[in-house]
Amino acid sequence: MDERQPLTDDSLDEAADAFQRLRPRLFGIAYRILGSVSEAEDVVQDVWVRWQGADRGAVLDPGAFLAKIATRLAINVAQSARVRREAYVGPWLPEPVDTSLDPQVGAERGEALELAVLLVLERLNPVERAAYVLREAFDYTYPEIASMLQLNQANVRQLVSRARKHLSTERREPVDTAQHRRLLEAFVAAARLGDVAALENVLSDDVVAYADGNGMRGVARLAVMGAGRVARITAFARKVFPGAEYDVVEANGRPGLMLVKDGVAVALVNVTAGPDGIDGLYWILAPDKLRAYERSTRRLTGRP
Repeated sequence: MDERQPLTDDSLDEAADAFQRLRPRLFGIAYRILGSVSEAEDVVQDVWVRWQGADRGAVLDPGAFLAKIATRLAINVAQSARVRREAYVGPWLPEPVDTSLDPQVGAERGEALELAVLLVLERLNPVERAAYVLREAFDYTYPEIASMLQLNQANVRQLVSRARKHLSTERREPVDTAQHRRLLEAFVAAARLGDVAALENVLSDDVVAYADGNGMRGVARLAVMGAGRVARITAFARKVFPGAEYDVVEANGRPGLMLVKDGVAVALVNVTAGPDGIDGLYWILAPDKLRAYERSTRRLTGRP
């Protein structure tokens, strides 16, 4: 027999209020595991549906309860998404989020948020990814993570350790935020003019550029390497998008470059930088991913 009390307007309002307070964290967990705004939004909506139907009177800690549901749902989506991404045309890059309203997207710290880091995390299996995100971004304890993932603590520690080692071998030591912004501003100034020489000056010799267009005509389907080639392609964007405005925006906790033509975003460029200059360029050109970035600016004001 189902002993749950029937829903009343007051109880549903209380459930909505509790969910709304936790929503940024739930989105942050799902987004880091999935690297997709749209998939993370779907996970959060599914959590809300399950929260409405749960026996909430028996839930001692709504935050832990909802985080566990979000994590498990995100892992399931990540496992099915892997097959879809294998069929993606050209490099698949994570969907960017506007972090100007919520700099950490619901996390205790900004870890596992930059596009380059999310791209590395994508190479881990979904459970490893979830363990790392819960520990490093949200500071959950190992017992809490073990409960969420239905594993023992020793396994969780091993998963987090493996993920840390993987990231340490793939990631370069970044420059501080001020230097990152100076390099980006110099890059923007040169890109506006199509100045190849000036672009080369702010790029590291071994810079790598990725372009996510999912088969769009004229978009490179392989990574482009080397300062000379990357500078020429970047300068050419001025001809591809004539009359576009070049604006500095915030994406995934770092300044980025948005190209806007006739009021519509046509490209977003996220960069990574090291002591030798900009060493990674991540061009988001796929329209659905640009629209996802725009939706993220409104997320914090919406009701479930």
